[in-house]
Amino acid sequence: MRLQAQLAAISIVVFACAAGAAEEVSVVTQRRGEAVEVSARAVVDAPHALVWSTLTDYSKLPEFVPGLRVSRVVERRGPTTVVHQQGEARFLIFSHPIDVLVESTEYPPSVIAIHLVKGSLRQLTGRYEVASLAKASGSRIELRWIGTIEPEFGLMPLIGELLVRANIEDQFLGMVREIERREAERRRNPSKQSP
Repeated sequence: MRLQAQLAAISIVVFACAAGAAEEVSVVTQRRGEAVEVSARAVVDAPHALVWSTLTDYSKLPEFVPGLRVSRVVERRGPTTVVHQQGEARFLIFSHPIDVLVESTEYPPSVIAIHLVKGSLRQLTGRYEVASLAKASGSRIELRWIGTIEPEFGLMPLIGELLVRANIEDQFLGMVREIERREAERRRNPSKQSP
């Protein structure tokens, strides 16, 4: 148990240092039976509209979310988008293929709820939360991911939770870096009107 706590702490520190310009980046996981509860948080300097458009750019997610090879919009029903995603969860020498159909329901301006329709996970429920923070100059956004993930395979002691944590960290960091990249591009080309 002590080794698990040490590895978890190292994982969070490495993740926070790797985020670059993003402030206050953290990922916390807690095992609940065969599921893992996740809470990830980052503060980024970018307009709300840019953050939202990055989170909802479903077809382009494989370009910046590690481990994701396919993200294809299958159907749109009002605020709900059904997305087929394929990829691989990796940690050290361990890997597991992921093939899921998820529903993403947008509740502008602050929540995007996601849940598993079917696929190679037993459970996937969660949400992105986007909140504007007061700042004297420019935009500052707090981005959170809160969710529960249960793989279809039983979680091995220590390694199973670390596999889930490592992949969530990589994916969340990929999203944060893309937001930062798009914001840097927007600042270089202020004549562009879209976020």
